[in-house]
Amino acid sequence: MARTKVSKTEYRTHNKSDKPDNIVKKENDIFLQCEEIQSEMPAFLRPFFSYLKGNVLPMTRLAYLHDIRFFLKYLIEQTDLTKAESPRNITAEELNNIVAADINLFIDYCRRYMVDDGDSMTIYENGNKTLARKKSSLSVFFKQLYRDGLIEKNITDGFDPIRVSKPSEREIKALQDDEVMIMLDAVTNGTGLTEHERSYWEKTKLRDKAILVIFVTYGLRLSELQQLNVSSFNFSRGEFKIYRKRGKESIMPLNRSVVMVLTDYLTTERKTITAQNTADEDALFLSLQGKRMTERAIRQLVKKYTSIALGTSRDSGYSPHKLRATAATSLIGRGNSIYDVQALLDHEQVTTTQLYARHKMNTKRDLVNDMEWELERKDDE
Repeated sequence: MARTKVSKTEYRTHNKSDKPDNIVKKENDIFLQCEEIQSEMPAFLRPFFSYLKGNVLPMTRLAYLHDIRFFLKYLIEQTDLTKAESPRNITAEELNNIVAADINLFIDYCRRYMVDDGDSMTIYENGNKTLARKKSSLSVFFKQLYRDGLIEKNITDGFDPIRVSKPSEREIKALQDDEVMIMLDAVTNGTGLTEHERSYWEKTKLRDKAILVIFVTYGLRLSELQQLNVSSFNFSRGEFKIYRKRGKESIMPLNRSVVMVLTDYLTTERKTITAQNTADEDALFLSLQGKRMTERAIRQLVKKYTSIALGTSRDSGYSPHKLRATAATSLIGRGNSIYDVQALLDHEQVTTTQLYARHKMNTKRDLVNDMEWELERKDDE
């Protein structure tokens, strides 16, 4: 039975589903965070909250609520559009008086704003991608208020456009196959690590290698890997189970490389670590403190080893999502069907997978290698 703390209240999860406790706990954590944010907002927004709950993914719902709460606080602290002293006291009439220009000013404010926490001043700066998400949150919000009859006009048509590059316009960042081998050599032999890093590597190299191999083999999302349990794996059947977005379960086949690195880890390092609480006893990847590894810890691990492969600074290493891109481009480069890769990576639309198909890893390098002007000049001398 998992326990969750929100504010001062402790919640216990009584799981009677066939999902592992850690998956149910994570879903409940998101649900409780949403409920807490909603409690800070006006009660007349309940139809909108119900709409979000039934129509968007849990993490999207949470992001929308964060954005809308921030907007309501902005109305109080930065404008004279409300007389309320807290978001909960803002009235429907005050929201009805908001026009598109007010939203455009809010989006402009979000580009760069300061927050005084009493001891220091923090400047927050957002790019167009973040601004577009905030605009999207408010578009959904005001459209639903209009549909529910809480405001008289649909003001969203007047929201200023925000230019965000399309996926097809962005350069796909992924490791090349030779860089993957450099990364795996680094985690196997400690190549490229500092003396301080090597002291930890000695204790976690098998765990870290298993994480990296799973990422580049299956292209898992960070949350999918972080939630893996020992009991997720059925080695006799050669498969393991993961939990995708939208609550989907997926059975993944094991290959020999993955079985090898997992067996090495489970029979050595994993056995020496005692879980600090019952909730983490089944966690596949544990920290040295005996707790399920956090997404942040896994992200830092990936950045470290990819930075060695790329020959760059630790801060410039790749994120786990770029290892997902690495798996996609490598699979397609080996001649696999786009539709098979789509199924493996759980892309909702095949157009997403096609972006990786258009990204030919070595095309640019091959092109410029055929244009060695200075070398050709010296050969002619």
